[in-house]
Amino acid sequence: MLAEIVLAAIGGLIAGCFTGLVPGVHVNLVSIILLGLSGFFLEFTEPLILAVFIISMAVTHTILDAVPTIFLGAPDSDQVLNVLPGHRMLLNGDGYGAVRLTVVGSLGGLWLAVLLIYPVVLFVEKIYPFLQRYMAYFLIFIVILLILRDKERVWALILFFISGVLGLGVFGLNMKDSLLPLLSGLFGTSSLVLSIVNKIKIPKQRFRRLKVKNNILFRAIGSSVFAGGLVSLLPGVGSAQASIVASQIAGKIGDRGFLILVGGVNTVNFVLSFVSLFVLNKARNGAIVVVSKFLGVLTLQNFILFIGVSLFVGGVGAALALSLSRIFSKQIVKIKYSVLCFSIILFVTLLVFIFSSWLGLLILFVSTMVGLIPPLVNCGRNHLMGCLILPIILFFLL
Repeated sequence: MLAEIVLAAIGGLIAGCFTGLVPGVHVNLVSIILLGLSGFFLEFTEPLILAVFIISMAVTHTILDAVPTIFLGAPDSDQVLNVLPGHRMLLNGDGYGAVRLTVVGSLGGLWLAVLLIYPVVLFVEKIYPFLQRYMAYFLIFIVILLILRDKERVWALILFFISGVLGLGVFGLNMKDSLLPLLSGLFGTSSLVLSIVNKIKIPKQRFRRLKVKNNILFRAIGSSVFAGGLVSLLPGVGSAQASIVASQIAGKIGDRGFLILVGGVNTVNFVLSFVSLFVLNKARNGAIVVVSKFLGVLTLQNFILFIGVSLFVGGVGAALALSLSRIFSKQIVKIKYSVLCFSIILFVTLLVFIFSSWLGLLILFVSTMVGLIPPLVNCGRNHLMGCLILPIILFFLL
C-alpha cells in the first residue's frame, strides 16, 4: 500500500505540473474526468490511491500556477490578483523573484496551516454557524474598504457593480466552465491586449532573491492562513476572495508581500478544505468533492495521510516551480513579447470555444472589454472581483 501511495503522489505531482502550467486546464476538470473513468481504474487500485493522486495534483497546482500567471499573464481563478504585481516585477526583470515570493508564501502558509491544524479542527464547529450567518455583511464591509482606499472611488464603485452584474448574468446562464471566459477576459486577455497596444518588451531577467522585511513576511503568511482557513469553510468562496480578505488584515505590505500572501492563500485554502470535509463532512471545491465521492466519510487516518502527502508534494512542487521559472526567465526574453501575447490570446480563445462554445466567446469578449477599463481610468483592477463577490453576497443574503 505504501508503494502505491508514493506512486500516486508522484503521479499527482506530474499531473499538477500540467494543470498548473497550462492556462485554462484546472484541477477540477481533471478530477471530474478521473471520476468518470473511476470504474476502469478501480479494477486495478483502491479509492484511497485515486484520492491521494487528486490531493497531490491539487497541492502541486496551487504552487505552480503562479508561473504562467506571472510570465504569461494567463491566470486561473485562484491567481487573478497576482497578475498586476507579478507583471510589474516581470517588466522590472524580476519574474523569477516574483515566482519565488509566491513559493515562499505557499510553503510558509502550508507549514503554518499544518502546525495549527489541531486548534483549527477544534475551532471549526463553533465558528462555522457564525461565519455562514454573517459572511455577506463581512464581504460588504471589505468591498466598502477597498472602494474607499482607491483614489478613483466613483470608478471603483462603477467597476464593482459592472463586473458584479456581469458575474450574475454569466452564472445565471448555468453554463459549463463559466469562470474560464469570465476571469480570462477580466484579468488575462485584457492585460495581454494592453501589452500588445503599449508595445511592451520584456527585459533580461535576473535570478535574484527579492528581500522582504520579516514583519511583512509574517503578516503576509499569517493573514493568508487566517483568511484561507476562513473561506475554506464557506460554499462558493475561493482563494481570490480570501486574498482580498487577507490583504485587508495584513495592511500595507507592498507588491512583494502581496505575492507572498496570494501564494499562501492559494495553498492554504485547499489544504484546510480537508478540515471542512473531516469536521463538517462538506466539500468546498471540485477536487475535494471528487475525493469525497471516492472515500465517503474522511477518517482520521486518511485525514493525517492527506496532510502528510500535502507536505511532501509541497516541498517537491516548490523546487519544481523555482526550476521551471528559471527556464521561463531564460526563454521569455528570446521571444517577441507581442507575438507571445497574441499566441496566448488565441490559445485562451480556443480553450474557451472548446469548453464553452460560442456563448463562451461572447462572454470572453465582453469581459475583456470590461477588463480594459481600470488601467484606462487609473483605477485598481481588484474591483473587478465584484464578478464573484456580488453573487456570493447575494447568495448569503437571499
